[in-house]
Amino acid sequence: MYTAIRKHIEQIIPLTDIEFEEFKSILSIHKLRKKEALILPGNRVDTEFYVVKGCLKAYHTSENGDRSIVQFAIEDWWISDFKAFFNESTAKLTVECIEDSIVLGLKKVALEELYKRIPKFERFFRIKTTRAFISLTGRIQNALEKESSDLYIDFCKSYPNIEQRVPNYEIASYLGIKPESLSRIRKEITLNNLQ
Repeated sequence: MYTAIRKHIEQIIPLTDIEFEEFKSILSIHKLRKKEALILPGNRVDTEFYVVKGCLKAYHTSENGDRSIVQFAIEDWWISDFKAFFNESTAKLTVECIEDSIVLGLKKVALEELYKRIPKFERFFRIKTTRAFISLTGRIQNALEKESSDLYIDFCKSYPNIEQRVPNYEIASYLGIKPESLSRIRKEITLNNLQ
């Protein structure tokens, strides 16, 4: 279970066995069922989660009940209500399992202490946060510049492992389009591929 997260970290920083054991000691294991919530709006968020197995989503629910998916997370990804996590505040998002999942929890207070003892972990998480920011900025820019069909094609190319595991209406929510529009786009792509 811990092999994947060590490999994940060592893509950015080298670790000794002692350093990794110290990091491992602050992780908590969470086994969750499909549709089980990891974070609910109003909960205080003090933990971020690394996905060992499964698929999760983070979404916002409007006052009229509409859901907007802001993130998917599969194996080797991190998920939380990051605004609440970094601001040490209450969640606005729900984080829920799309599949049965296993995640490793990392509490912010333990992470801050780890930074003092092993400073290179701060570099690791700074790089991960910077990459996430760049990805989010790119997603916003694409949403402003591209047609819905191009957004869907880009999503499928970028995240083929998600596209196969997530219902179409949730992909539509993530892309900010109506499910009917996504169905039409998928039919058009299928027809074009047959010609």
